Amino acid sequence: MDIPQIQALLPHRYPFLLLDRVVALEPGRQLQALKNVTINEPFFQGHFPGRPVMPGVLILEAMAQATGILAYRSAATPPDPAELYYLVGIDRARFKKPVGPGDQLQIHVELVRTLKQIWRFETRAEVAGVRVAEAAIMCAARRYDRD
Repeated sequence: MDIPQIQALLPHRYPFLLLDRVVALEPGRQLQALKNVTINEPFFQGHFPGRPVMPGVLILEAMAQATGILAYRSAATPPDPAELYYLVGIDRARFKKPVGPGDQLQIHVELVRTLKQIWRFETRAEVAGVRVAEAAIMCAARRYDRD
């Protein structure tokens, strides 16, 4: 999946769309996505000057966005414009190594289970085959009022 295909599923846009490509997708099972980290990212201006590091919460957000794509592609129906896919829980989040400009974040997502419209995933992020972060992520699609 390329950017237009990703944007058809996720409501996120620049500067908060944190996925560049989905390279493998097996609905109901797993997904692999990429985020190319560049010095042009807006967060690098302040995190940290002289030693740019991608904030851990944004690595978690990239993994959460990848879970959204897997959930939408695994569901029996297409995304409903009156729903948003919300992050509802993060467990066992660990950061192993800093991520910086020039790195390619490889995101791996595995669907563990769904229960009452709550999706549970095991996720990990790697750079050049080295694990940099991992977390169990729970998400749910919920209707919202536009008013």
